Amino acid sequence: MKTLVRTLVAALLVAAPFATHAQDAKPSAATATQSKTLTVFAAASMKNALDDVDAAYTAKTGVKINASYAASSTLAKQIEQGAPADVFVSADIAWMDYAVKKKTIAEPTRVNLLGNSIVLIAPKDSKINDVKISQGFDLAKLARDGKIATGDVKAVPVGKYAKAALEKLGAWTAVEPKMAMAENVRAALALVARSEAVLGIVYSTDAKVEPGVKIVGTFPATSHPPIIYPVAATSTAHQGTADYLAFLRTSAAKAIFEKYGFSFLVSPTT
Repeated sequence: MKTLVRTLVAALLVAAPFATHAQDAKPSAATATQSKTLTVFAAASMKNALDDVDAAYTAKTGVKINASYAASSTLAKQIEQGAPADVFVSADIAWMDYAVKKKTIAEPTRVNLLGNSIVLIAPKDSKINDVKISQGFDLAKLARDGKIATGDVKAVPVGKYAKAALEKLGAWTAVEPKMAMAENVRAALALVARSEAVLGIVYSTDAKVEPGVKIVGTFPATSHPPIIYPVAATSTAHQGTADYLAFLRTSAAKAIFEKYGFSFLVSPTT
């Protein structure tokens, strides 16, 4: 009996190191899997174009991109609160500056990647057409009793650009009561597509991907601050993020972004 007990104890002692090594192997396996996936937080207006860019990157590298789209303000605050993201793409300079101030991005990786424009849209079957947007134009009269959709003018970049343009053109005071402010630009776009708003102010790139709306006017570039999309790695970015950021600057990515109507602000690489 004593011999049997000693044999069992010896067997357990021999097996123990192997059990320990097997447990130790699990984190490294998880890390290997994690390195094949990157998480990108990007402005809602980028969805269609960035989905295509990400698909091209995955086809080239095998690295999967998990993209989360929302208003830049929402994403910046989520990252501040610890949301796991490797890359942040904002639809304006201000929210990237906010991230810099909060030390949630790696500032040396920051690049102004894309440009855009804002347009006035109406439901596809609307009788409103060819609106000349210039100093003193009467947007309130054009909307009549209807609502004008855009992003929240206090936080969402497209809303901030819209308010700046309307103030510059002398239309804000009259039109403010008619504004329907959405949580992001795609939500504003949907309001117009469903005819829940008679007009909307969105990016030109958004209007081009929504068949339920039409562009009826374009805001002069001089009526608002330049629309710039900066991109940067977060301060907690995983290894491999630099390669993804480099891909965003390639000729292949440029062709995709420009197909959707974005302007490319950097010199493309091969």
